[in-house]
Parts: sequence; structure tokens; C-alpha cells
Amino acid sequence: MPTLPLLDPKNDFVFKRLFAQRPELLADLINAVRSDQPPVEVIEVLNPRIDPAELTGKFIVLDVLARDVNGSLYGIEMQVRHQPAWDVRSAFYLARAFANQLQTGQDYRALRPAVAIHLMDFELFDDPAQAHWRFELRDRDQPAVRLTSALEWNLIELPKLDRLRANRNSGTLAAWVAYFEHWREDAVMSAITHTPVQQARQQLEELSGDEEARRLAFVLERARRDEASIRHAERSEGREEGREEGRQEGRHEARLEVARSLFGQPGLDDATIARLTGLTLDEVQQLRQAAGA
Repeated sequence: MPTLPLLDPKNDFVFKRLFAQRPELLADLINAVRSDQPPVEVIEVLNPRIDPAELTGKFIVLDVLARDVNGSLYGIEMQVRHQPAWDVRSAFYLARAFANQLQTGQDYRALRPAVAIHLMDFELFDDPAQAHWRFELRDRDQPAVRLTSALEWNLIELPKLDRLRANRNSGTLAAWVAYFEHWREDAVMSAITHTPVQQARQQLEELSGDEEARRLAFVLERARRDEASIRHAERSEGREEGREEGRQEGRHEARLEVARSLFGQPGLDDATIARLTGLTLDEVQQLRQAAGA
């Protein structure tokens, strides 16, 4: 039986299946993104299930929400295209996850940090030398002064970081980027020595042999294509409507100009001018008044 092609680990469904089932791999990915922080150990994935209805909704995003041994929350998601208002959506969901930690009557000091990690398969910022961004609550004029570590956003521009990786090895994060960008390339994958990435590749191979997983990954990809087609059609329709409105405005302006030229012509009253130009009688009368004719 021929080997089935590997599923794309950037497919939301595949990404969530891979990391929700293997918390230790998720922890390694988190630690690679936040290598300047103490390593974390993921003890629980809070949303491991995937509702089939989630695969066909609008603006589909399947995130992985996890908690570490200290209670800190991590929201990790793969984004294959720049969705409208993704930034405010990210802020909303991270803030909601942060706030939902508290039960009624609990002290605010029970709140633990909430960290967002967005792996983006597109380039968001123009800076060609930076692909790993971290946003925190800091003072504008004195960035060294941080208000709190309660909320943190990490954005990884995968294509850009992959290019930078070719010029300078960035350790474990570079290995994960290579996995997401070159999962089909045996030569690249075999050169990676980071064990968790090799385990993720093996997990991907196993998942790719699961017929139901392949079907659901296809359902998600089809929904994304349908969504993109609908948005393109809506934009095209909007442009066509705009062109038609422009043509109508041009024709109307031409009628007004003809009407102006007929003012003062003997034997042409307003009703006759309206009939000749296609304007309403009220429009002709208002035009005559404005022209002082």
C-alpha cells in the first residue's frame, strides 16, 4: 500500500491534534519561543477536544489552551492567513482567558499570567531582520518599566524566521520553524537533531495515516478555501457595485448639464426639459433655481 502524503502541520486541525495529544511537545515549543524565560512544564491542555462544528465556521481558528505547573496559561495557535481584526481578537481571547481564572469571591492575587503565542505563516511587519516579536504591558517612554507580567503576546513570522534561520542557527526555535516550513523535505528534517521535533514528525506521520484525521483536515481546508472565495466574491461584487454607481452618477451629471444648456431656450418649460433629459420635474426646478435661470 503506497504511503499517504503527510498532512500539513500548519493546518489548524492537525496542529491542535498534534499538540493537544502531546503536552510535552507543546511545552518544548513554548520553551523554544520563550527561551529567555525559565522552562515550563505543561500539565494540562484545557481544550483538547475538537468539535466538528468548529471546522466549518467563519474565521476558523483552533487554538490550544494549556496550563503549566505554576498555573500560568498559554494560548497557542497557528495562523495561515492574516484574518480581519486578528489583533483585537487575540487581545480579547487572552484577556478573557486571564479573567476566567477567578471564581466568585477569589482574590486578584490568585490570577496567573496568560501568554499568547501566534505562529504566523505570513509576514506581518516590514522589518526584515526581526521575525520574533513579544508585546507586554510596558511604559511607552521607558520600556524597561513594565506594569505587569500578567499578559504577554508572542508573534512568530514563520517564513521570515525561516529565512533568518538559514543565516544564523537559532537553536530549538529554528528546529521548530524548520518543522513547520519543511515538514515534507526529508533532507531538512533528517538534519534536525532536536528530539522533540523528530517526535513531532513521527507523530505527524502517524496522524497522516489516520483516515478520519485526513478527512477532518480536508474539511477544514475546504472551509478555509470556501471562506476565501466568498470574501473574494464579496470584494469583487463591491467593486462592481462601485463602478455601476460611478456610471450612474456620470449619466446623471450629464443629464444635469444638458438641462442647464436648455434653460433660456424658447418654448422649453421645466416639464418639457424634464421629459427630454429624464430628470424629475423637481430636479429641474431645483437646478433652475440654483442656476438663477
